[in-house]
This record gives sequence, C-alpha cells and structure tokens, in this order.
Amino acid sequence: MTEKELAKMFDHTFLKAYATDNDFIRLCQEAKDMGVAMVAINSEPVRLCKELLKGTDIHVGAAISFPLGQTSLDVKLYETKKAIDDGADEIDYVVNIGKVKQGDFAYIQKEMESIVSLCKEKDVISKVIFENCYLEKEEIKRLAEIAKVVKPDFIKTSTGFGTGGALIEDVLLMKSIVGGSVKVKAAGGIRDWETCQKFIEAGAQRIGTSCSMDILKGFKAEQ
Repeated sequence: MTEKELAKMFDHTFLKAYATDNDFIRLCQEAKDMGVAMVAINSEPVRLCKELLKGTDIHVGAAISFPLGQTSLDVKLYETKKAIDDGADEIDYVVNIGKVKQGDFAYIQKEMESIVSLCKEKDVISKVIFENCYLEKEEIKRLAEIAKVVKPDFIKTSTGFGTGGALIEDVLLMKSIVGGSVKVKAAGGIRDWETCQKFIEAGAQRIGTSCSMDILKGFKAEQ
C-alpha cells in the first residue's frame, strides 16, 4: 500500500459540538494536503465544506442523527435530504439503538431501507452506524444480516462518542456476515498506524479518524 492509497481510506473527522468555521477551514485544508476520501462533519456545515473542497475529489460526508440515533425516521430522512441538497456526497446515519435493544428489527430494516433508498436515488454513498459498544454480538449480527439484504455501501462500527470505539472482533464479525456485498468502516479510537493497520487487515475498507495526519506519519516512518 502506498501513502496515497492509505490516505484514500480515511474519513477525516471533526464532529465536535464546539466546531467553528475556522475548524472546518483547517479540516478541509488538511484533507486536501493528505488527499483523504472524505471529511466527516455534522450536517449543518456541509455547504461550507463543499465550497472549501470545490475542485477536488474529496467527498463531504454528513453525520445524521448523530451521535445518539434517537430521532424519528421522518426527521432522519429530512436531515439526510437537507444534507444532500447542501452538497453531501456521503451519509453516515446512526441507527435507532433503542429499537435494536428491544428487538424491533422490522423498524430497523424499514429505517435502513428508507435512508439507503434515498441515498441511492441521489447517487450518494450510504453508511449505517451500529454503535457496537451498546450491542450484544447477536445484535451486531442481526444488523449486519439486515444490511446484507438492504445493501448500504458501508456498515460502520461506532460514532466515537459512545462508551467504546471500534474493536477488531466486531469488524471481523460484521465482515463475516456481509462478505463482499457491503463494505465495513471502522471508527472510534483509531489514532495511530499500528492500530489502523490491524483494522485494515481485519477487513475495514474505510477508517474514520480525527488523527489521519498522525497515522500517515506513522506509516511513513515505517517505510
């Protein structure tokens, strides 16, 4: 893998509540300097980041119902549509975790079908955030089975705002269910090249991180 190929696996992230326009200007400049796949932001600054990244191949990714997932499907669809209208190229939405915990997988499938369908209609990449730190292995498996049917572009381990982040064992489990039909994104707590490499070897095809620059430095130091 080359440095350029590694950078293209990164969703370079700034999702803090206190983010200002200056933070987004810096984030987008870093993204351009590295040549990452995407900047991951909340939905409000999508229009600004789209303008900042004009003329590049770097995507703008909007986090929807982030980080709790506890908004209604109608609200998630509205936020998704608004983000796309503002220029989002990718959507990372959080499932309704409470519905998963109570075993309402019919709701989860309807939610996933609705959001993924809207993304496909608009030619936008869709990612489904499970937030695995709150789930049992069987619940992760059920979500992955639904995703195998619905076919979002990615399923994702974590928001990075829960009680835990990405785990190798969860990526392996998710990958074992969806195979090659859906990609897996690992996010949450990936801050150095050694850790990043393990997730890539486990099958993650995107890495969500606010430490993209540090990971690339570690990668270059090893070459």
